[in-house]
Amino acid sequence: MTNKPTQIKLPQKKQSPSHNASTTPRECHTSHADFPITSPPNVIPDTPKLNTATQNRVLLVTFATHIQTQTNMQKTIFITGASAGLGKATARFFQAKGWQVIATMRKPENETELGALEGVTVLPLDITDPAAIAATVQQVTAQYAVDVVLNNAGYGLIGALEALSDEQITRQLDTNILGVIRVTKAFTPYFRKRQQGMFINITSSFGLLGYPACSVYSATKFAIDGFSESLAYDLAHFGVQVKIVAPGGMQTDFAGRSLDGGQHEAYAQLMAKVSEGYSAEKISQYTTAEHVAGIIYGAATDGKNQLRYIAGQDAIDLYAARAKNGAEAQYRKIQEQFVY
Repeated sequence: MTNKPTQIKLPQKKQSPSHNASTTPRECHTSHADFPITSPPNVIPDTPKLNTATQNRVLLVTFATHIQTQTNMQKTIFITGASAGLGKATARFFQAKGWQVIATMRKPENETELGALEGVTVLPLDITDPAAIAATVQQVTAQYAVDVVLNNAGYGLIGALEALSDEQITRQLDTNILGVIRVTKAFTPYFRKRQQGMFINITSSFGLLGYPACSVYSATKFAIDGFSESLAYDLAHFGVQVKIVAPGGMQTDFAGRSLDGGQHEAYAQLMAKVSEGYSAEKISQYTTAEHVAGIIYGAATDGKNQLRYIAGQDAIDLYAARAKNGAEAQYRKIQEQFVY
């Protein structure tokens, strides 16, 4: 199911002949060619010499203006898994906020909405294909000054361990954890050299606590949580942040197109109980993808040195109970709910 690496033709931005092609959009694009000088650059005709205090005030005003200009420059987010659900909602949310959005997905030919939005570029990307990742990241970073990478691509896998094939397990690990690591590794040198940037990795409430029939899925989400926390220490030295957003249940098609699973007769009663959490009535009580997209936007822009953001009331309640009562007490309480 992997995509062969392709040469991606990105839309070219117009540049002044005086601009260096390697200059990123976040840099201040000015040169002497932009402002014709009729006298030598170090001579200001008919202007009295400024005293030191006045010169300092002029410098401060100039610096403040430059900083404000930099602040107002359009920012860019790179999103994986943007074809539906949370990824698509986040692409729309950031675009509405004026960001440049690079929305990637395995089959962009099936996407018609995002590509029609101003400031959104839709690209093919299969995060299980290392060569495709390398080619995409190289060409995107040559064209855009990427500020945030959102590792969102992933899917659910439900079922007792005995019910899952080796192929299902391998595919889950390859997508949900190795895909995140590959994309992160590809962007890390770019952020490190720029001395700025942010990774936001999507986990799950099941990456904060275990749950019945979710052993392999939880393994991938726990892995992302640990990977992200450890990586945050390494990259902090270079001005690069790593953040985690852990949603609970969402009103998306997660239980449909984004869910795989397996059945085993020995676990039929357990699966029947677990399936109650995926009923239409239960899903209607979950938070929306748009709400979680807002939390992702907050994480990207709040300027906080915060690692985890819990999204959705069900996830907030579960995480708060774990913090208050302890992991062991919560484990016993959940276990009691599934005794049969």
